[in-house]
Amino acid sequence: MRVVKFLLLLIILSCNAFAQVRLPKLVSDNMVLQRDQPITVWGWATPKEKVTVACKGTSRSAVTGADGKWTILLPAQPAGTGFEMLVKGKNQIRIKNIAFGDVWLCNGQSNMVINMERVKERFPDDIVTADYPDIRNFFIPTATDLNRPRQDFHNAEWKAASPKDVLSFGAVSYFFARDLYDQYKVPIGIINSSVGGTPIEAWISEGGYKDFTDIQRIIDRNKDTSYVNSRKQKDLNNAPKQPKSTDPGLSEHWESEAYQPKGWRNFNIPGYWEDQGLKDLDGVVWFRREFEVPENWIGKPVKLYMGRIVDADQMFVNGKSIGNVTYQYPPRRYEIPAGLLKSGKNTFVIRVVNSAGKGGFVPDKPYFMTANDQQIDLKGTWQYKIGQVFQSSEMADVKHVPFVAQSQPAALFNAMIAPALPMKLKGFIWYQGESNVGDPKPYGALLPALIHDRRRLWNDEKLPFLVVQLPNFQDIDFTPAESNMALLREAQNQALMLDNTAVTVTLDLGEWNDIHPLNKKDIGKRLALSARNLAYGEKNVIYSGPTLKSQRITGDKMLLTFDHVADGIKSGDQEALRWFSIADNDKKFFWANARIVGKDQVELSSETVKTPKYARYAWQDNPEGINFYNSTGLPASPFRTDSEQLDETKPWKGKKCAVVLTYDDALNVHLDHVIPALDSLDLKGSFYLTASSDAARNRIKDWRAAAANGHELGNHTLYHPCDATGPGMSWVKPEYDLSKYSMARIQDEIRMCNAFLKSIDGLDKRTFAFTCGHKKVAEGEFIQTLSDEFIAARAVRHEMHAFDEQNLMDVDCYSMAEKSGQEMISLVKQAQQSGKLLVFLFHGVGGEHALNVSNRAHSELLHYLKENEKDIYVDTMRNVAGHIQHLKK
Repeated sequence: MRVVKFLLLLIILSCNAFAQVRLPKLVSDNMVLQRDQPITVWGWATPKEKVTVACKGTSRSAVTGADGKWTILLPAQPAGTGFEMLVKGKNQIRIKNIAFGDVWLCNGQSNMVINMERVKERFPDDIVTADYPDIRNFFIPTATDLNRPRQDFHNAEWKAASPKDVLSFGAVSYFFARDLYDQYKVPIGIINSSVGGTPIEAWISEGGYKDFTDIQRIIDRNKDTSYVNSRKQKDLNNAPKQPKSTDPGLSEHWESEAYQPKGWRNFNIPGYWEDQGLKDLDGVVWFRREFEVPENWIGKPVKLYMGRIVDADQMFVNGKSIGNVTYQYPPRRYEIPAGLLKSGKNTFVIRVVNSAGKGGFVPDKPYFMTANDQQIDLKGTWQYKIGQVFQSSEMADVKHVPFVAQSQPAALFNAMIAPALPMKLKGFIWYQGESNVGDPKPYGALLPALIHDRRRLWNDEKLPFLVVQLPNFQDIDFTPAESNMALLREAQNQALMLDNTAVTVTLDLGEWNDIHPLNKKDIGKRLALSARNLAYGEKNVIYSGPTLKSQRITGDKMLLTFDHVADGIKSGDQEALRWFSIADNDKKFFWANARIVGKDQVELSSETVKTPKYARYAWQDNPEGINFYNSTGLPASPFRTDSEQLDETKPWKGKKCAVVLTYDDALNVHLDHVIPALDSLDLKGSFYLTASSDAARNRIKDWRAAAANGHELGNHTLYHPCDATGPGMSWVKPEYDLSKYSMARIQDEIRMCNAFLKSIDGLDKRTFAFTCGHKKVAEGEFIQTLSDEFIAARAVRHEMHAFDEQNLMDVDCYSMAEKSGQEMISLVKQAQQSGKLLVFLFHGVGGEHALNVSNRAHSELLHYLKENEKDIYVDTMRNVAGHIQHLKK
């Protein structure tokens, strides 16, 4: 009976618990609600229960649905603070100290996470004075969901800024909020949803991927629990075994004062041990040194700063452990307890564990201890001894990519963004990109997708979206170089193509040796300038440094004109502008002499480059010491003119027309004449190969190089069959008379050609070109039976069509024979005027075919296309067809 009564009590209690009105974590004490907009309050209760919300003399009610959810809309409120809200159902909840102000969703990876505690040594006064009860922070703990958007956060609360609580605020978001509060005296709410080491893909909702078929497939696959579990098990099976500890330093207590060191060698701190004679060592290394301290330190706590250590360390003083850090990124800040130091010599020992890459002490970081306003430098010569060498332990399958939930598409959105959807916002801040640097190209499409997704979900296409551009980082290249960091910054700049966006340039705020630079204060200030202009309507506030507007070539010089110069361009240190480079058509860049000419122009020249065509600025991982600013002290944004910024949302990517250059029959002249000419101008062509031709079979290495350089290898069938029944077709051999082909034969030969081409370029999708423009076999038209094999098919009719008129399986083209350059250019001009797609078909260029165009005429056409590339979208048939497909979805 006791058991029965206990179970009945549990049932009653559980029913009562379910009946309780419950609120999401965001709707709680100290919350900030967006001013001047209708206020959404939401939560859960018993199905069909009436819930009432009262605030500032206004009361509204709603009845919960069958799922127990309820939503109530309250009237908009002006800015203010100190209000209460009463929520009543079968129970009641009183929410205290509510503020009406501006709410910003701050989102990204570790640099958005980095809190004020991490930067307290750099900004001590900002922490002491952080008495801002109307600046409130809501930090969301890390969580993932692979299946669906969640309704609430696990555990989070609103905190007001005080010298104590501000330490947990994200540094960038706090400085941003403080500048806005100081300017407008309006409460500022920060919702910080960020996770270190995460890619942009994890933060976009499933609905934001409607144009990303491959990612949609990943999201669907991740909803299969058995698949996810099998991936995790495979990770366990594949992982290298942890090395068994054989470190004699532990058993012999090398940290002990009683230990007598033998066989220790000198080491200079800071520095990496691979740079000081320990080649390719992964393992454990111990370091020790003796220090004498001032007498007035004895009996007092002492702060110790040991820079950054790669990877893990444990710090000992006089044989006692004073702390440890398990990974490389946090600064080593320890406290030596009062009473541990003694008169005379004190022994300092550090045990460092490193499993990959260079191990040791990061240069250009603080290494000292301090007390009583005195410092002792810890840099210099220490002694080291190897405790353990880790034997190489490879993964079972080096190609296997571990399954990390927080890196999966939509996983972080579902758990860390979706629960905030009912909350009205003032705008968004995005500080992320480091995790996508390894493959920066997709970022140009993913960042606009993220922005559109957020605005769609919050039902406001004009919500301000502020992006923090990646700062300077890594070693300095002293010659012009390619850079993934620069490519990702370029992709971030593409966000500016969307309305009400801003990119905050931080190229002067980074640290070469730290992916987490400490100067978050200036980043916050620059973000606040963007917000003041875009979100608060202060259009006179300058929020951007110089951005490239146009370029003009005059002889051996290039003249660049800039927007956002305020009262004019300036050199930050009064020296010549640095980090500009120029190149001619070969795109080999050399440093340029940069001279400010007038308020908004910079003139570039170089003794090495006599005919400049392209320019770059700050195109490096770390253009340290940039000095190109506007008069307000904001740095110029990095750029290059050798890659276009295209608008993927518009026909022909925002240009007036499109031109495709196609070349048939796999001729030697295409490899010897055409491809070098195209490459010299960075233009791309589509080459339709008949797999049986001599140049196709004998020059596979050259075709593979062409494909690797961006040219398309298209399908022109195995044997180039044509319909012999038409006029002028007597040259067609009987065995290749297309009119006698069966449907099965043409399908087989086309697929065989596809297999041949895939062996060269590795691609599954390409375009097709009808041989002689003929489309039928004995049983009728064949291309529709192969529509899954191809993105598009090219016919031969001398016509152009507008974007909306395109039939991708029957694209028209103009066959060129003995045409002059001017005749071909006149066709391009027609396309420019009409906004249509113009496809050229070339056979011989400079010989090897009866239908020939001279090299000179062909060159004149190419140079016209290059000179007018701002108006003409020139690309391969595959890419143009993909662009048409994408916009027609």
